[in-house]
Amino acid sequence: MHSSKQILQAALAHFARDGYEGASLQGIAEDCGIRKPSIYAHYSSKGDLFLQAVKDVFQRQEQNIVGFFSQHQELSLEEMLKSFLQQRLEQYTRDDEARFFLRVSFFPPRALYEEVMNIVYPFLDRHEACLSQLLAAGCPQHGRIISRPDQAASVFLTLLDGIHVEILYGGEERAARRLAHAWPVYWQGVTRS
Repeated sequence: MHSSKQILQAALAHFARDGYEGASLQGIAEDCGIRKPSIYAHYSSKGDLFLQAVKDVFQRQEQNIVGFFSQHQELSLEEMLKSFLQQRLEQYTRDDEARFFLRVSFFPPRALYEEVMNIVYPFLDRHEACLSQLLAAGCPQHGRIISRPDQAASVFLTLLDGIHVEILYGGEERAARRLAHAWPVYWQGVTRS
């Protein structure tokens, strides 16, 4: 018997590739080697399966983000933030979970819009608050170098959104070029002169 986690993992790949509307429970079941009705022993509907995938992915993404910043504390603030953006760029090209995360964030299914955004917005608010604290603290090498941490956090997330949009529409190469051009402007704009 397949577990709900195995079904969820197969569903994640389908939702990442095909979106909510394009993914089929039949295809998910086939990937698990089960019949479609067996999915209902674990999930009440396609929507239930999708929302569970959203919750799980957003929880792991939050853990990954917190983990990234705690594991890279030895870097300067500038290097840490830029490395984070580069890591997000690379993840999209090789990770179903990152693709799903972006697709859901930018294109939530119309039928589940409210439920999905009740997960997305609190995630974004927590991410912005953590970034604001990080930026306010500065770094050991340079001290408190960010002039307006709250604004800098908001603009950083806007830059991240821009990179994500370019990944979705233009691909990794164009997104990398956009990041290379935008980063110096961002950093100069948020640091004290």
